[in-house]
Amino acid sequence: MTAPTTQAVRRRVTVRGTVQGVGFRPYVHRLATGLALTGFVSNTAYGVLIEVEGPPDDVARFRDRLPAELPPLAAVTEVAIEDLPATGADDAFTIRSTEQSPGRTLLPPDTATCGDCLRELADPADRRHRHPFVTCTHCGPRFTIATGMPYDRAVTTMADFPMCPACAREYGDPGDRRFHAQPVACPDCGPRLRLVPAPGSGIRAARDAEALTTARALLTAGRIVAVKGLGGYHLACDATDARAVDKLRTRKERGDKPFAVMCADLATVQRIAAVSAAERAALTSARRPIVLLRRHASNLAPDVCPGSPHLGVMLPYTPVHTLLFGLPGDPPGPPALVMTSGNRSGEPIVTDDDEALTRLAGLADAWLAHDRVIASPCDDSLLRVRPDGTEQVLRRSRGYVPRPLRLPVAVRPALAVGGDLKNALCVGEGDQAWFGPHIGDMGDLTTLEAAQRAERRLRSLTGVSPELVAADRHPAYHSTRWARRHARQLTASDAAFVQHHHAHIASAMAQHGLDGTTPVIGVAFDGTGYGDDGTVWGGEVLLADFTGYRRFAHLAPAPLPGGDAGVANPCRLALARLWAAGLPWDADLPSVAACAPEELAVLERQVTRQVACVPTSSMGRLFDAVSSLAGVCHRVGYEAQAALELEAAAAAAWGADATAYAFGVGTGPVRWDPAPVLSAIVADLRRGTPAPLIAARFHRGVAQAVSEICRRARRTTGLATVALTGGVFANALLEEGCTELLAADGFTVLRHGEVPPNDGGLALGQLVVAAHLRQEE
Repeated sequence: MTAPTTQAVRRRVTVRGTVQGVGFRPYVHRLATGLALTGFVSNTAYGVLIEVEGPPDDVARFRDRLPAELPPLAAVTEVAIEDLPATGADDAFTIRSTEQSPGRTLLPPDTATCGDCLRELADPADRRHRHPFVTCTHCGPRFTIATGMPYDRAVTTMADFPMCPACAREYGDPGDRRFHAQPVACPDCGPRLRLVPAPGSGIRAARDAEALTTARALLTAGRIVAVKGLGGYHLACDATDARAVDKLRTRKERGDKPFAVMCADLATVQRIAAVSAAERAALTSARRPIVLLRRHASNLAPDVCPGSPHLGVMLPYTPVHTLLFGLPGDPPGPPALVMTSGNRSGEPIVTDDDEALTRLAGLADAWLAHDRVIASPCDDSLLRVRPDGTEQVLRRSRGYVPRPLRLPVAVRPALAVGGDLKNALCVGEGDQAWFGPHIGDMGDLTTLEAAQRAERRLRSLTGVSPELVAADRHPAYHSTRWARRHARQLTASDAAFVQHHHAHIASAMAQHGLDGTTPVIGVAFDGTGYGDDGTVWGGEVLLADFTGYRRFAHLAPAPLPGGDAGVANPCRLALARLWAAGLPWDADLPSVAACAPEELAVLERQVTRQVACVPTSSMGRLFDAVSSLAGVCHRVGYEAQAALELEAAAAAAWGADATAYAFGVGTGPVRWDPAPVLSAIVADLRRGTPAPLIAARFHRGVAQAVSEICRRARRTTGLATVALTGGVFANALLEEGCTELLAADGFTVLRHGEVPPNDGGLALGQLVVAAHLRQEE
């Protein structure tokens, strides 16, 4: 007797997420053919479309295994399944060409060279031996080469490089690791490297392997080389060569701002810094961010990161980087390279080759360039790892962008433009938001133009057509003025302006999945934010949800003498704080001694007559003032330098004692007064207390004041969730101190993770607040 035949079933499976350019279709092909199913898989503008047919049990196995065995770079956000009539076809399962239709799919971020490609790079028998652009479906450029969607080679900057027959065979073979890897290339089909010397440098131009060999020799000899990477140019020099580091710092007018360092390998990293298991995992991840590590004695040049106990470290993430350090058998090169953004101070990162020759003239001795165009600039990401192993991203860019964030509330199509510092744009629609890469500070015309290009690219790659533009309320922000103009240019758009610290708190809430209907106690500490009263806020405790906020408490204000000029001179901020506290400017105080008599006279007239003095409640400015008062830092060459050096001093004495300075906390509208803290610091200075102890006591005092004010807010409102946000909470000591005290008091503490606490995360908060407000209207 013949066994009964099992009735075949057919299913249509629609998969959304990061499923293009990551080897998803060959993965589906292998899974389906392994189960002897028929049907097809195809890319669409929405994601991936699959139809499978076969015995019900095998189709069910396919459905269960599909999201469980994904390729390394794939991320599935949604799987929709519907029944179809079985066709009875017994053809082999096929991979179809991309279906062109309106819709949206997700583009993968750029990722570091995978292990398989690195092995090919180092294998003399492999045809891609020493190929500077070796890549496959598991690694390499994605976002930075895409010019449109859906993601295919024709809409990338690789369209300029016709594939040779061997690459074409790999590209078309579903069983190959390079099947539909859009950046696929080899030495026969490009791209190509070239070394361009600076005029009069005495360096000889070179191409391909000789270009790399010459660049490595130049770096070893103490020269500065502009190196074209995935998302832009770096300026590189030997991090162990004090003269080379000093030359780069001088040419770039970098001041004392720390440089990032790229190490040849993990062993080199461990020789220059302490590395935990979680930090090692971040360093070696496919994202390859810059990770802040606690440095120890090493042969690095002292001026790599003066005044900081932390060192920003990353590992090579392109084949060019790996070859710069050298393969086994190559002449030894520097074990660590300074890798700083290829730009002048205040300008966006350089991506165009011709522009690099002009904008980086005088900075570089030579350019290591290539002819693959960078469609979207993308700077390196930066993060730190907390003691509990969680990550706090401080700059969200390469490796993260344009990976979407899931929103806890649905939003209409919108664009949020962020702020003027650490600018990063964000678009959103439905339950998803997409950040663009880090752009930088908006005070320069070239940066504003870069933001406009980034906005067009972000809309093009995500398919979001904004109906709403959100910006900061500060009327003088370049980003706010641009948002007003841009809202008029977009069809059916309007503009919403969100208070700065409200946006910070909403950003923390959104990334933790809160829907914004229940308020939180938002502790928003930063340097500058436009307040409702026209003054500069920045030491705020707000009771906030997505629809609004109430100012529950704030730092007592003090004059900000001279605006930006005051910010650059913490000694002046210290004297303004002493004046507001009613404390004299005695000559033995470090802040007074740091000022010339003429400067003191002008400053005294400013604060007593309130000339060019805007009141500020900024916690960031208080940190700057205490840094100077303690004798740590009186003048700054980069943003937050005084506060960073104060944190470094505090870390050096953190275990020495447990004393905390006490703030005065008033009744009624809560104003916490730093006058008692300043008085205690003055007394400690006269007792000869070392600056590190003063810094540690100040940090503990701020944390205890935060805890006390949050307890008051809970007694008043019943709220028990606290969001810690704003750039000041990039300070690891303060964030950990506040978190420990609040958690011990029974609070739920929201801290930033993938979205920065500083203004780089501002746009997410603007997006959810603005969209929610417009929905309520």
